[in-house]
Amino acid sequence: MLELKNISFGVESDGQSKEIIRDVSLTIPDNKFVVITGPNGGGKSTLAKLIVGIEKPTSGQIILNGEDITDKTITERAKMGMGYAFQQPVKFKGITVLDLVRLAAGKRLSPGDACDYLAAVGMCARDYIDREVDGSLSGGELKRIEIATVLAKGSSLSVFDEPEAGIDLWSFGNLIEVFEGMRENIHDSSILIISHQERILNIADEIIVLSDGKVTKQGSKEDVLPGLIGTSAAITGCSKVVMRKGGEAK
Repeated sequence: MLELKNISFGVESDGQSKEIIRDVSLTIPDNKFVVITGPNGGGKSTLAKLIVGIEKPTSGQIILNGEDITDKTITERAKMGMGYAFQQPVKFKGITVLDLVRLAAGKRLSPGDACDYLAAVGMCARDYIDREVDGSLSGGELKRIEIATVLAKGSSLSVFDEPEAGIDLWSFGNLIEVFEGMRENIHDSSILIISHQERILNIADEIIVLSDGKVTKQGSKEDVLPGLIGTSAAITGCSKVVMRKGGEAK
């Protein structure tokens, strides 16, 4: 279980302090699929970075399974079972998909075992296993490979920052199927997604609304989602998911 207690985060801008996260307290229970949503600029991605250790809070505590991890690095948190998928997946020229999945798993997986993780995210393994994780892959392919590495790591808490960003509509549909599968098979772990796509919100067990750096609502999907429909916090289309010829992300 993840607990945030009175978390605040601010930065200096033009000689003035700007508070981005304001006294946030919330709980991410075990075995739950939780989505944090809210208007653009509300602090959602910043909160994700605070959770995984990319940023350090100005004040407050972050507790993971009863242990205070506020001062722990991103590497230490990863070793404790925390996984993170970037809004824009990192490319690794010279590293194959097989190498990357093995690195995530922390052991020398057989090609067959690595292929199982790729199959779980809807990829034909034989087409990808020996490819480099570079610019030759589309945004949707990179997203699914990144999710495969999170699965291979076996994280107890997996955090995804706007996974729909920059991918085409076809890939977005496949991404939804992957998350639906992850939710159905969730066990001794939790999934936290930063998103305002209604199709992702519809999968959630719980929804947290963050606006102007504050939690304005938290509850079950049934209680929270109806009040979000038609607002900037729940987009039915794909504002960041666009299509152009060839199925490339625009």
